[in-house]
Parts: sequence; C-alpha cells; structure tokens
Amino acid sequence: MLDITSLLEEIKQRPYTDLSIKTPHTGIIEFTDLNEGDKVKDASGEFKEIPGTKIAVITREKNPRFIHACQKGIIQKLHKQYDKQFVEAGVEIGVLRHFLSKEEVISILLQKALHLFRAPERAKYYFAPEADKKIKISGSRSITVTDGMELFIVSRMKREVPLTYHGPEGIIYQVYFKHNQNVDVNEPLIGICPPDQLQTIEDVISRVNHEWKEQI
Repeated sequence: MLDITSLLEEIKQRPYTDLSIKTPHTGIIEFTDLNEGDKVKDASGEFKEIPGTKIAVITREKNPRFIHACQKGIIQKLHKQYDKQFVEAGVEIGVLRHFLSKEEVISILLQKALHLFRAPERAKYYFAPEADKKIKISGSRSITVTDGMELFIVSRMKREVPLTYHGPEGIIYQVYFKHNQNVDVNEPLIGICPPDQLQTIEDVISRVNHEWKEQI
C-alpha cells in the first residue's frame, strides 16, 4: 500500500521540477536579455494564445522563431556559450525551475495513489451507456468498478467496440479523458481508488488544499 502521506512530505522537500529548455530545430541561436535567476511567465489568455516569456530566438534559413517559456518559474541556467552560434536540434540551452502549484501536487499524488487504467490504443473513449447515465446524474465517484466489468466504448476509424476494465475493485476517483477527444496509447483513462485508501487520500488532498503555498 502506498504511503501517500510520506509521498507528500517528499514533495515538500523538493516542491519543484527542473525543465530542460531545448532547441526545436537546427539554426543560429540568440538569447534575449534574460539572465539566470530571472522569473519567467508561461502562456496566458483564455486559450493560451499569449506566449510565455521569450527566452531566445533561433533562425534557420532566415526564418526566426522565438523559444518561449512553457511554464512559469525561475531561470536556473542559460548556456550562453551558444549565443550567436549554430546549434543542432534538441540542444539544451537552459534550465527552468517550475514550482509546483496546488493542482499539480494533487495530480502527482493521485497518479501515484490510484490504480490507473490506461488506453490500449489511440482512440476516442466513452463510458458504456449504463455507467455514462449514472455518472451524469451522480458523478464518477458513484461508480464502483470490478474486474471484468464492461465499462467503455472505444471509437476508432468508424468502428466502436466495448472495452472491459481489468484491475482492482474500487470507485472511479478520477476521469482523465474528455468527451470526443483522442487519447494516446497508454495514457490514463480513469484512476481507481481502493476502498481502504479512500479516507487517507481525502485527508491528504484536504491538507494540500489548505496548506500548500506556491513559491512563485
């Protein structure tokens, strides 16, 4: 059984993730006036249409392309030895430290604590009619699943086939797929909470909601 309380304490000791900033393709790289230790913003706007902070520009065949921060955080490293130099695709030009939000911490805890039932192929997924009706009325946590239960409909290339759930018994605590959107192979569809873990998970999530303070 996972000790979710200990996992939360581990996250508190390292409440961030370091993201490598890499070149999207070959070209000549030129950094903006950012320096190590500077704060950056991620994309914003209702549809994330406003790009994050500009970190560098890479030019290939006279076509410049900005490299933007994909998350908010603090620039830990900038490899400015590449400034105005030709670089290959996938070269690390910096490191961004992103401090975890409350929602991200909860997501990490749940992905560790729950049994994740994953997509066997890239397709669109729907709940079977009986389960779908109950979820729309009472929510996903009203459903208790058992091994061998016909729970999904898989829709791909104009064919629809049933998909059986295989795994431990429990409630559907988290739904990861959206209606009418493709899910990649091995991505989680649902997270199942074992009955003996339910109260512990609820208590830890309540702690995160009340105590977690994002550092930037």
